[in-house]
Amino acid sequence: MKKNTLEMIVGLFMLAGLLAFGYLALQLGEVSILSSSSKYVIKAEFDNVSGVKKGAAVQIAGVVVGDVSGVELGKDELAILYLRLDKGIKVPVDSIASVKSQGIIGDKFIALSLGGDEEILAENAVITETESAIDIESLISKFAFGSAK
Repeated sequence: MKKNTLEMIVGLFMLAGLLAFGYLALQLGEVSILSSSSKYVIKAEFDNVSGVKKGAAVQIAGVVVGDVSGVELGKDELAILYLRLDKGIKVPVDSIASVKSQGIIGDKFIALSLGGDEEILAENAVITETESAIDIESLISKFAFGSAK
């Protein structure tokens, strides 16, 4: 083989390897540019979301179907969570979103209990039926100091 063709083959091999590495890095890093077409966002309003962070899991029946893409304080001092769900998941309008914990002191996640309504939530719709986080520390302190009833 000529030296020029060998260098060309090695160069093409390196270029293909770099492109494959870049593609894998973007897919594994879940860059929203590539994965946004397979997801949609709905909102949920809570009185208290203590411990829920961006990136927390959204589960239905224990199966992860999305994640929390944002947390902000909305009108009337309500916490608004932006839930990014897989497009294949259809959420009825009478569904309930709850803040749950993995074990006693585990990470917080959002559990969706799907309703039975025929009408499905559209993108950017708001779930108002929610169950806020239980503040274990305040419950323990109330019990310890005798103010629990």
